[in-house]
Amino acid sequence: MNISPLKIGNIIINTPVLLAPMEDVTSLPFRLICKEIANPGLMFTEFVSAMAIHYNAKKTYKKLQVHPTERPLAVQIFGSNPEIMAETAKIVEEHGADIIDINMGCWVPKVCRTGSGAALLKDPNLATEIVKSVVDAVKIPVTVKVRAGWDYSLFAAPELAKRFEDVGAKMITLHARFAKQGFEGKADWDLIQNLVKTVSIPVIGNGDIKTATDAENMVRQTGCAGVMIGRGAISNPWALSKICAAFRNEEEPEDPNLEERIATALRHLKLTIEYEQNADPTESYEIIEGRATRSLRGQLPLYIKNYPGASKIRGRITACNTYKEVEDILMEYSLASKDAFLV
Repeated sequence: MNISPLKIGNIIINTPVLLAPMEDVTSLPFRLICKEIANPGLMFTEFVSAMAIHYNAKKTYKKLQVHPTERPLAVQIFGSNPEIMAETAKIVEEHGADIIDINMGCWVPKVCRTGSGAALLKDPNLATEIVKSVVDAVKIPVTVKVRAGWDYSLFAAPELAKRFEDVGAKMITLHARFAKQGFEGKADWDLIQNLVKTVSIPVIGNGDIKTATDAENMVRQTGCAGVMIGRGAISNPWALSKICAAFRNEEEPEDPNLEERIATALRHLKLTIEYEQNADPTESYEIIEGRATRSLRGQLPLYIKNYPGASKIRGRITACNTYKEVEDILMEYSLASKDAFLV
């Protein structure tokens, strides 16, 4: 597919395929796996709470870890106070972020109740003030991710995007659903096309991209400068790899076999344990291992989703507290699968 490199301020992204910011998903370990397997042009961190950074929350600072191989990296921040957002932006820049992204798309109640995320779509003046305060506070590019609007009564994205562009935002990502939809219904790609016509900065399309064909169709239909992949990549970096290959005009990579999927799941867990250790070297290994294993109980089984008997494995993994327990279950499953195949 012929598509131009993406320019975000002074940063050039040759493969305009972006890994979306996803809470409890796009931690450093998962980003490293995606980088190794798919090599997307740009990746985003989990959501970083400006208020948590303001109050020096250790758990939130952990999200600011950056590995040299994943650059360029965008750190996504959220909040509703312009001064605190600017303060957080400076800290994020100091920690090595290449781009700061402002979250105005998260629709979950615990975020919106604070006036953050998609709730800002209801207050264009405050939303614009936040973008301006962050732009003025840092030297690196600032981008914004939005939903189409709070609800169907108003397609707010074009007006907001123009205002954000006027105060210095370098890119807008549109998830083509309204906040009230959550992930229900179908993403309306026509909304992306309308937004592309409104601003001169790059517009990234997001919503219902699962395959390379979906991504190519979105670009052709909307004229967007690139695509953002979210749920389609969760525990499936190979789907992301196929999209990236299509955008680089490379041959489509083969699907991984079961052994490769299991090896990746175990690597994900191992990296997560190391990630937790780096965040707090004073904590005991047993506590760190247990926390890391429990944090991936829902994600690890997805690596073998749709394989025969995988649903039973999911139930067993949810009870695990150590790397060895997970490894034993997955190795047992792998051997059993081989025996079944031979029979």
